[in-house]
Amino acid sequence: MIVVSDTSPLSNLLIIGRLGLLRSIFGRVLIPTAVAAELDVIEIHRRDLLKQDWISIIEISDRQLFNTLRQKLDVGEAEAIALSIELSADFLLIDELAGRIEARDRGIRIIGVAGILVEAKRLGLIDLVKPEIDRLLSTARFRLSPQLVSEVLESVDEA
Repeated sequence: MIVVSDTSPLSNLLIIGRLGLLRSIFGRVLIPTAVAAELDVIEIHRRDLLKQDWISIIEISDRQLFNTLRQKLDVGEAEAIALSIELSADFLLIDELAGRIEARDRGIRIIGVAGILVEAKRLGLIDLVKPEIDRLLSTARFRLSPQLVSEVLESVDEA
């Protein structure tokens, strides 16, 4: 399985101490160089991510596609989508709405942090999704609409 990630899922899962869920669910995660650079800015992210042998940094090759995407998206999102297309990735881990819309429009299957937590519960990797979402909202200052939180919790019978 080929899984590419944007910055937000890695960063937010790292903040709440659940980065390892990605390894348990997907095995290996690929990130473009721009995402690595965005994560490198924060010392704790740099230190913790360097320890992860299951995260690989890949250089994109289609600069024309990147430049097209860059007109609408930030550098990390544009490279993550371009890399997903280049590698025919099974999933793109991404949270930002503009990037999610662009990826969907290009036929890329996406999953965000909330979806990762749902899958983790389904696989028995976590007992409850609600405490993880609560930590995302308070500790990571992640933004989820109350409606989406309700839908996610309802989907895992925690409403």
